[in-house]
Amino acid sequence: MKFVLLAVLASVAAAAPQGYEAPSARFDSDEVPILRDDRVIEDDGRYNFDVETGDGIVVSESGSPAADGGINSAGSYSYTAPDGTPVHVEFVADENGFQPQGAHLPVAPEFPHPIPDFVLEQIAFAAEEDARRPKEPSSRYDAP
Repeated sequence: MKFVLLAVLASVAAAAPQGYEAPSARFDSDEVPILRDDRVIEDDGRYNFDVETGDGIVVSESGSPAADGGINSAGSYSYTAPDGTPVHVEFVADENGFQPQGAHLPVAPEFPHPIPDFVLEQIAFAAEEDARRPKEPSSRYDAP
């Protein structure tokens, strides 16, 4: 019995991950240098900060208390994507939520956009079916 238990423990230990190799960093040390870190916090709740790191990340944000007890803030951040593309995002965060804007973000088509013909045909077909349906009350559609 002890042999079986020892064999199971040895199997589990052998199957356990032996660690992984982290992707190579652009820096010799494990820490990315902070090039700038300016923070101001006022007694009335207003704040702003600007941070820049050695790997190209730049963050700037300012905010103030909102009337509803939340925080209204605005700012931007930028970094270089893994494929080398520079990414810049400007944002507002307030009672309407987080609202980012950036050239890399998808944009919904403007409304009203053209309705495809097959959709217009389906709407017309449904209207014709409704017109042909008897006008008697139905418990499914009308209250008794």
